[in-house]
Amino acid sequence: MRSRFEQLRSRAIELRQSGLSIGTIERELGIPRSTLSGWFKSIQLTMEQEQELIRQSKEGLVRARQKAAVWHTTQKEVRIEAANESGRRVLEELDTQDPHIIELALAFLYLGEGAKGDTTSLGSSDPAIARFFAESLKRLYGVPFDKIRCYLHLRADQNPELLRSYWAEQLQLPETSFGKTSIDMRTHGKSTYPHYKGVCAISCGKVEIRRRLMYIAKSFCEGIAPDTSRT
Repeated sequence: MRSRFEQLRSRAIELRQSGLSIGTIERELGIPRSTLSGWFKSIQLTMEQEQELIRQSKEGLVRARQKAAVWHTTQKEVRIEAANESGRRVLEELDTQDPHIIELALAFLYLGEGAKGDTTSLGSSDPAIARFFAESLKRLYGVPFDKIRCYLHLRADQNPELLRSYWAEQLQLPETSFGKTSIDMRTHGKSTYPHYKGVCAISCGKVEIRRRLMYIAKSFCEGIAPDTSRT
């Protein structure tokens, strides 16, 4: 049975002999690849044609990867915006200025990131987290400026003076609130990313705040998911 593409066979062979790839001919003439492969079995391309096809294949792969990267970036942006929108709807249902909500958020932050010794202290490289912690200490418990102490933990190539000014501005605290800076000498000779501003540890020394926060967070967890292994 003759192929319905038989009338295009001569043209396909002519294009192949000119050095075009099977994929290009498939797209141009609309002939299935399986049919073309059978027609082209006896055609020998020159070395130059083979090298040109290899070059085109590599370039096509690069373009395909670039397109895929753009597609994935676009899709990621869409997913991020969808997540942001759902998050905004949650926040719209909350009174984020309610002291109880602020304290609950602070309690869970402290449960995960806070120091567990005889002090109330938390360290972070994220200015937003550090600002929230310092502001919450002042707003919820009336901790005055002069009772808050900050300690920077930096890498060897970072400038303590510049970063002390940076964190003081971020936290709206005077530079006199900052104690001795700690330098990690293990990082000597290793470059630091420009966006990394070190870790700022904030402490107010009132252990009763730590105890209160830990009780709130753990009790909340227990109320949602009680430990049934003890019953």
